[in-house]
Amino acid sequence: MPEVTIMIGGRGFEVSCQEGEESYLRSAARMLDEEAQVLADQIGRMPEARMLLMAGLMLADKTAAVEDRIREVEATLAEREAELARLRAAPRPEPERVEVPVVPTTVTDTLAELAARAEALAAEVEEKAAG
Repeated sequence: MPEVTIMIGGRGFEVSCQEGEESYLRSAARMLDEEAQVLADQIGRMPEARMLLMAGLMLADKTAAVEDRIREVEATLAEREAELARLRAAPRPEPERVEVPVVPTTVTDTLAELAARAEALAAEVEEKAAG
């Protein structure tokens, strides 16, 4: 079992850990040391046991806040997943039917007559231009 020296609050501690977990131990020790440093900056020197207790409590408070936030996010995610499942299970909406307005026959007859006149005028202009 590896022995690791960690520094917390300016004090060294020899700690044993499982093989391969040294980096996790050092990471945890850094977090505890950061909290201990905050205490040392605010309060000054204090007994080792009290410093470790207070730093541990500060970390526990942060952990509790993170766990609360995780629960909130998981609840929101569950709501979104349920909504998504409901939407996927719902029948597809019918496409909207667009009613094409009916053009009165008088209008289409008038347009056909205008087109015929325009073609006749175009033919007349071509004859004059060619002649």
